[in-house]
Amino acid sequence: MLKLSVKPGEYVLIGEDIKVVFTGGSSNNLRILVDAPKAYNIVRSEALARYGMAAEPGNEVKHYRDRELSPEAKEKIKAILMAERKKARREERAAALKQ
Repeated sequence: MLKLSVKPGEYVLIGEDIKVVFTGGSSNNLRILVDAPKAYNIVRSEALARYGMAAEPGNEVKHYRDRELSPEAKEKIKAILMAERKKARREERAAALKQ
């Protein structure tokens, strides 16, 4: 087993196709992102315990696909992203003019 100390934003690569990103946390909680192909079954130990399973191959906890976002939510997200891009462009132009 490998023990690491990491800072928020740092990540660990496992092989060529798994990336674990530490996003922060507190003394009792740790937030991570796991980017891996869907072929890998990634399950929390708590979920295995809840279903009375051992962490062995073949003991997969099936997760259901998230519901699709509503068209209204998609439009709101799109508007927020566009506003952020415009703001970033304005800030870039202002910084370029100062130089």
